[in-house]
Amino acid sequence: MSAFAAQILVRLDAHAPESLQAQLCAGLRKAIRGGVLRPGNRLPSSRALAADLRISRTTAVLAYDQLIAEGVLATRAGSGTFVASVPSERWSLPASGRRAAAHPSLSRRGAVLAAMPSIAWKLGAGPRPFRLGTPALDLLPLHAWTRIATRRLKGITLAQLDYRDPAGELPLRSAIAEHVRRVRGAVCTADQVIVVAGAQHGLELICRLLLDPGEAAWLEEPGYTGARAALAGAGARIVPVPVDGDGLDVAAGIRRAGKARLAYVTPSHQFPLGVPMTLPRRLALLAWARRARAWIVEDDYDCGFHYGSRAMPCLQGLDTDGRVIYVGTFSKTLFPALRLGYVIVPTDLAHPMATARGASGFHPPVLDQGVLADLMDAGTFERHLRRMRREYGRRLAALTEAAARHGRGLFTLRPVTTGLHAIADLHGVDDQAAFREALAHGIEVMPVSSYYVDGRRATRRSLVLGFGSVRPELLDAGMAQLAAAVRAARRGQPLGYTPRLPSR
Repeated sequence: MSAFAAQILVRLDAHAPESLQAQLCAGLRKAIRGGVLRPGNRLPSSRALAADLRISRTTAVLAYDQLIAEGVLATRAGSGTFVASVPSERWSLPASGRRAAAHPSLSRRGAVLAAMPSIAWKLGAGPRPFRLGTPALDLLPLHAWTRIATRRLKGITLAQLDYRDPAGELPLRSAIAEHVRRVRGAVCTADQVIVVAGAQHGLELICRLLLDPGEAAWLEEPGYTGARAALAGAGARIVPVPVDGDGLDVAAGIRRAGKARLAYVTPSHQFPLGVPMTLPRRLALLAWARRARAWIVEDDYDCGFHYGSRAMPCLQGLDTDGRVIYVGTFSKTLFPALRLGYVIVPTDLAHPMATARGASGFHPPVLDQGVLADLMDAGTFERHLRRMRREYGRRLAALTEAAARHGRGLFTLRPVTTGLHAIADLHGVDDQAAFREALAHGIEVMPVSSYYVDGRRATRRSLVLGFGSVRPELLDAGMAQLAAAVRAARRGQPLGYTPRLPSR
């Protein structure tokens, strides 16, 4: 090794994944950063360096050219190549010795977003009791999905590789409109459907499009933290409105902010409490929106699954004044990683919403849109939903039996008629304490109190249990573990103790 190479500690390995040129550039940068080579030091010619390192001169020339382009090296006519006079703060300190920069603080809105609680807690990969938000991934129609995707890939056209309609692919929008009209009682056409990258993306678009900073927006209390994040991201003034056995308390919302600009609701299956909004409450909400000239955002996240009776039609189908914006998702009916959802808007809002979708940069993959459209047109999606309803009914029955077997004196499961989660009311223990013990026992639950904007109003006696992702035979063991966790929490924490959620 030459004296120069030894001085700068350049080590080149022909078997490394990086090219020799990249290795040489990295070695020279390191020598300059560490102060071994200082501004103004002259480097060997490319020919001499190549000979010393036993590499081709082309490699040395390209490395020098790269560093000259970066401003690390400089050339002087007739004199050679030198270390450039770059700012000393960038290169003089070793990487391990640098101080963290004193960045400006987050914006007020950013600080609120950063402090949002987790939507759900996950202990590693793979389903486990009682994970929220994950459907039965083991029963997906993967063969049909793969077959359609393969066929579409083979027939892809140049036009499909270009920028597409920001509202989404028309065949999928048409299939969605037909589905929600038939299954949910919605009133819409394909022109009112905007395809988005998941329901959360849709909520964020709606809030940014319709709310100015400081405007009041109703949020169910307790309510979905994803909606809270979307409202906070738009700078809205969030007004928590209590939920009782009939759903959102509209009268309470009017007392707290009668001139609110928007109300977010989950009327078919309130999250997290699971109650449906009664017809009188729905009509009262629509009447308030008409008087206040306000918007209603209806999140119909998992209403496709109901047990024992037919699900109540969506709120959008009752709207005669064009006030309701309907948000749907395929995360619960197919799989979360698909990241496909949809927003159904009044006709006069379709163009602004599509434009906002295009400006957001989130473009749902064209291939996935096409595969899903074919799956729906062929009837495969409807058959999958019917199969899932039967299977989720089995899983719910297993959950109910296991809760009765293991939860006596510890917790009681509320009746479930819709959706993929249940509420367990605890006896003599705080839900946050039970949540922490459940994590220690390998069980994923969420305390209802974490879904309150105003923690002082929280009733800290209930847990949210998901049952969609776990096979029936595993739910009994999971419930036994939950019972052990609740016993441990009762022994370890006095009534009313409310520890903070663990940091992520």
